[in-house]
Amino acid sequence: MTHPNTPTLDDLAAALDALRAQTPLVQSLTNIVSANFLTNVLLAAGASNAHIDNVHEAGGFARLAGGVLINLGTPDDGTAAAFTAAAEAAHDAGIPWVLDPVGVGGLPWRTGLAADLLKYRPTAIRGNASEIIALAGRGGDTRGVDSADEAAAAIPSALALLTHADAVSASGPVDYLVGRDGNGGVAGLRIAGGSAMLPRVTSTGCSLGGLVAAYLAVAPTPLIGLAAAHTHVAVASEIAEENSSGPGSFAVAYLDALFTVDTDTLRSRARIEAFHPVEKDEN
Repeated sequence: MTHPNTPTLDDLAAALDALRAQTPLVQSLTNIVSANFLTNVLLAAGASNAHIDNVHEAGGFARLAGGVLINLGTPDDGTAAAFTAAAEAAHDAGIPWVLDPVGVGGLPWRTGLAADLLKYRPTAIRGNASEIIALAGRGGDTRGVDSADEAAAAIPSALALLTHADAVSASGPVDYLVGRDGNGGVAGLRIAGGSAMLPRVTSTGCSLGGLVAAYLAVAPTPLIGLAAAHTHVAVASEIAEENSSGPGSFAVAYLDALFTVDTDTLRSRARIEAFHPVEKDEN
């Protein structure tokens, strides 16, 4: 039996309408590889971005943003301090923030940094399966920023991370999402689709984290915001693959598709399925 508060297509369509109506401002503290593409993704989807990652301004700006992304892709001592300042400020001000634990598990220093950031209770955690498993302290096998685990294998770890966050996702050919409903219940959602071209273009995963932050700023619950971002990406990337011939043309077509996806497209192409995350998932 699925949870009665599992997000529906109506919820996701309403979140897309809200994103376009409100144009939320995301503060991104992200890696040097992804900053430009992430900004373009947010602008195309209907949000906006400010890349504020210095320790002098990160905390203050986090209090003004609609949502905050903290991405651990290329951390150093300065950005680590900025991560902490932004996470603490967002938590204290009630601003939703996303932790994207890039490379956690394979690199001890950033793994410890990610664990320290959990004390500021991210609204959502988004990573690949290996990163989610490692962040929960259950192992995890990473190859750089790539996952060596299937997303379904991360469900127990994602559930464990709900001690620190309201919603958690593990990305893969099928994305698995879990989240709390505010009344102690836990809901789960599978999101299929997407494109095999996504990992052929840098920062598509990192930009998903930014889109999650944007949707969290307008959605009624963290799980709806997380699911809306994943679904928007899955649908747009499928459309982009249909209109491209390789990674270069896919990147351009992906931005176009993020822009043109509307609620009718979302309803007709989204492949979402509720599941009970407390029980062992066999799929």
